[in-house]
Amino acid sequence: MMRRHRNVKIVATLGPASSTKEVIRALFEAGADVFRLNMSHGSHDDHRVRYDTIREVEAESGRPIAILADLQGPKLRVGTFTAGAHELEEGDRFRFDLSPEPGDSHRVQLPHPEIFAALIEGSDLLVNDGKIRLRVDACGPDFAECTVTVGGTISDRKGVNVPDVVLPLAALSEKDRADLEFACQLGVDWLALSFVQRAEDVEEAKALAQGRAAILSKIEKPAAVRAFDEILKASDGIMVARGDLGVELPVYSVPPIQKRLVRLCRSAAKPVIVATQMLESMIDSPMPTRAEVSDVANAIYEGADAVMLSAESAAGSYPVDAVRTMDNVARSVEADANYRSIIEAARKASLSSVPDAIVTAAREIAETTDVAAICAFTQSGVTVSLVARERPRVPIIALSPIEAVTRRLCLTWGTHCVITPRLSRFKEAVVNGTRAARDGGFADESRQVVVMAGVPFNVAGTTNILRIAPCDERLIYATDPE
Repeated sequence: MMRRHRNVKIVATLGPASSTKEVIRALFEAGADVFRLNMSHGSHDDHRVRYDTIREVEAESGRPIAILADLQGPKLRVGTFTAGAHELEEGDRFRFDLSPEPGDSHRVQLPHPEIFAALIEGSDLLVNDGKIRLRVDACGPDFAECTVTVGGTISDRKGVNVPDVVLPLAALSEKDRADLEFACQLGVDWLALSFVQRAEDVEEAKALAQGRAAILSKIEKPAAVRAFDEILKASDGIMVARGDLGVELPVYSVPPIQKRLVRLCRSAAKPVIVATQMLESMIDSPMPTRAEVSDVANAIYEGADAVMLSAESAAGSYPVDAVRTMDNVARSVEADANYRSIIEAARKASLSSVPDAIVTAAREIAETTDVAAICAFTQSGVTVSLVARERPRVPIIALSPIEAVTRRLCLTWGTHCVITPRLSRFKEAVVNGTRAARDGGFADESRQVVVMAGVPFNVAGTTNILRIAPCDERLIYATDPE
């Protein structure tokens, strides 16, 4: 089976430039571990075809592949203008209201009474990805009188951001609810939830998903940053969506926020994706900028579980090159001696349970003896997530009889996922673990691996056994004839 020679995972978005089986296979072979279906674009039929194609590539490769469906979230937009567009200059007065009449240089419709209900004097309104900024001078249930603080061209149906307040809007629109049900029935492994402002938004999505897919919360609003601890607790994973954060917050505040969120996710043993504009120039160029390479590298040094390509792989001219570039950057960073010292400096001791103690012991054994890999058997994925939190120096072989679990774990740092038969004895775990290590090219018969499992078998949360096992099955049977 194909082995990745890096720990960080790569998420590639599919789109018009990457929908054929040949390109999807090439993306996978170049290094994509997770494929993202962006529900903001394309029809359900388009996504169904892409989903089926990914599963064909998965079956042919013999390696689990994760599929992430990214929900659009509510879209806040202005109405239309008589001339299509108007120029706003700093100091101009401008009004937003509910009137459907086409706008002009003095006013426009904002068909979202929820925004007016939340605004207060002094709030900021941002239009067109923050290119235009207005300060609210007076507001009511159906209007907002503003002063332009940063001018620009305002045109039909441009997006609106309201960074200063929590909007009384659910994260799931009617379209999102339909997309969520479609994606769950399709069989996706992860659902990315947009417009998260509070933990209750995540709980609503989890109730609708009913365990059919794990929930990944996108952190793209200041309210989500402020409520991050509660959101993280409610979520199965996190995406740091720097693009929208950089619109609603000062751009210079985003890097420290990214570092803090990545570290908190690692402490919670939940996967975190760093996303948006990572190799943006590769939409049109076969080569990234040095700044983009440094951006990807920084996310890897921080310990992110995954880095993501958006338009680069979905609509760009060089989708496979973009994945290959990310793979090369990751392998270069992880070969750097400074990488281990940075990763290990961020490790926090967490010994609140038997599984915590077992995974800590496994990591320490891997660091002090000549073992080739940590083989972790799991029913729910929790044990493997705890091992990944330790960021061990050897590969993690995640083994489970549950296909959905192995697919979800494809997003987790350092994991090589393998589907196994259901086991009834620990010796079966040892044999299956050592075979997976050999078959995956992690060890030959002269090496040893750490094997972790729980008794009774096939019960989540019972990790309680650790063994250092030889990869030579003759030695396994000679030392453990039962």
